[in-house]
Amino acid sequence: MKVLIVGANGQIGKQLVKLINESSDHTARAMIRKAEQAEEFEKMGVETAVSSLEGTVEELAEAAKGCDAIIFTAGSGGHTGYDKTLLIDLDGAVKTIEAAEQAGINRFVMVSAIQANNRDKWSDAIKPYFVAKHYADRMLENSGLNYTIVRPGGLTNDPGTGKIKVDKNLERGFIPREDVAKTIYAVLDKENTYKRSFDLVSGEEDVETAVENI
Repeated sequence: MKVLIVGANGQIGKQLVKLINESSDHTARAMIRKAEQAEEFEKMGVETAVSSLEGTVEELAEAAKGCDAIIFTAGSGGHTGYDKTLLIDLDGAVKTIEAAEQAGINRFVMVSAIQANNRDKWSDAIKPYFVAKHYADRMLENSGLNYTIVRPGGLTNDPGTGKIKVDKNLERGFIPREDVAKTIYAVLDKENTYKRSFDLVSGEEDVETAVENI
């Protein structure tokens, strides 16, 4: 399947592009915000689409044209204001869902945040971020798409262990970005993960086994 990675220039996005590019089952298209970001991906033999999450749904649908799945792993980042959280993590995500529907793409994987579905567990320090994730996820759940929502815990740059824990309701924990990327890749074509959401932290189970048991 051909997969559009939204947020391909991010830390998880780059690892996903690499995983997909090295696989024999799927091909990647990296969605980037600026044309100058294309060189790195083109050196890998990965096609790119230049589009902004602050653009129109029609522009996003054009970027996704010809793809079979979308992975949304974009984020406004910790160094921007909550205005960007609203525009990227909420509205950008919802526009991407609408673009998928417009482009006839049925498979959608969303990278959210641990406990985003549970208001009682939100951190007061970044509550607007959880609000954005919560309502973007709800829009996806209410769409007609075959979605999977992956809600990772605190992200680290430690080397991946390939060992994870998944559940509908986990206590806070941490996980290397590398293992998040591996988990997203693993769920991509697993029908048992369709229309499912789960929290994700480091654990004791192999990624493939944990995903098969969702």
